[in-house]
Amino acid sequence: MPDENRYDDIIALPHSTSKRHPRMSRLNRAAQFAPFAALTGYGDAIAEAARQTGDQRELTDAERLALGEKLATLRDRLADSPTVTVTYFRPDPRKAGGEYTSVTGNVRRVREYERELYMADGTIIPFDRILDIDGEWIP
Repeated sequence: MPDENRYDDIIALPHSTSKRHPRMSRLNRAAQFAPFAALTGYGDAIAEAARQTGDQRELTDAERLALGEKLATLRDRLADSPTVTVTYFRPDPRKAGGEYTSVTGNVRRVREYERELYMADGTIIPFDRILDIDGEWIP
């Protein structure tokens, strides 16, 4: 068969190298065959979709009454600069729902008309998102 000996004339020749271009390092050579991210941001989108959020729970009448008493006591004791831990619902900025979080610090102001609690660190918490208020001053 003529195909068996087709490359016999060049098989023993030395490998040619360019005089103008230096040899590529193994690392650079391997990099050109590495996979690429065809769907940029797809992994982030999957992680965002998998992230869990919850719904804000509705307070019972008894819980709402107890919270109102705590806010009234807190308002009366603002001059003492009380340290409290407020647990409240923080809505998620990107999807429906949110999560409950707690912040501990001094209360700067209770605004009844705006129905907001102002913390010394700048956190503003709407009354309707507060789940509980706790502190040493609570009877």
